[in-house]
Amino acid sequence: MSHEIEAVLEQVSQVILGKREKIKLALSCLISGGHLLIEDLPGMGKTTLAQSLALSMGMRYKRVQFTSDLLPADILGVSIFDQKTAEFTFKKGPIFSQLLLADEINRATPKTQSALLESMEEGRVSMDGESYQLPKPFIVIATQNPSHQMGTYPLPESQLDRFLMRISLGYPTDETERALISGANPRDKIPGLKALCQPEDILALGAEVNKVHMTPALIDYIHRLVLRTRESAELSYGLSPRGSIALTRAAKAWALLSKRDHLLPEDVQAVFESVVEHRIKGVHQQKAGALNTQLSRAILEAVDVIA
Repeated sequence: MSHEIEAVLEQVSQVILGKREKIKLALSCLISGGHLLIEDLPGMGKTTLAQSLALSMGMRYKRVQFTSDLLPADILGVSIFDQKTAEFTFKKGPIFSQLLLADEINRATPKTQSALLESMEEGRVSMDGESYQLPKPFIVIATQNPSHQMGTYPLPESQLDRFLMRISLGYPTDETERALISGANPRDKIPGLKALCQPEDILALGAEVNKVHMTPALIDYIHRLVLRTRESAELSYGLSPRGSIALTRAAKAWALLSKRDHLLPEDVQAVFESVVEHRIKGVHQQKAGALNTQLSRAILEAVDVIA
């Protein structure tokens, strides 16, 4: 692991206390070029984590607060008629950044949510018959509140599948919460965060992720996990090919962050829940995207490492 990304992990861990593994998952997602969804109850540090990552990674970022009255043009941009030239000029929206922080994404309507689909998949924006390339790297970090809360619009399956990982921070440890009660507000540290790497470093790390070696046995293990999701009677549907690629890439990134150039079964297991949970749906669930921790763990336990 490069010194820069290790420094990012250490710095963010000073802001988000007691969640080093979750931060490492987030970094695994980002260095592999994936988009990250952070879901939790309000007040659990979702936005703080997203801001800390954005600042520490040195990428040009914009934050958009998603609300029910937000329009697609508020994110993508809008064409404005110039009376002097008698032509339309495209005014770029906040999506034209290297890292877009979509705060409380599921408080926007489905129409506004869908505005991100093309950008997240293809790295471009199509508007009025023209295509505009987004900067590289382009990463979306989105936060969302649990879908059972009032004022939320569940993300559709197509939108969820664009996120390489979904993580949840959970409640702090007893020690951490006592520190918070004593007055240690993590947000106070955000203005002092330094950019410890550059966009070029993120792209270079993405190239290193591709070089992580996989043995045929590891390929077979990942394939059997994917097939298990498709064959399980507990699931309405399993992982798509995009899901299997996401699992492989996330596991390689975890291995790289663990200072290895080869993949181990432990790497696949470390990222499995974060990659899979939002991509599967139990037969008794009414909607996709619910927390499927038990289902994903059951799949891991049912598939042996060695065939």
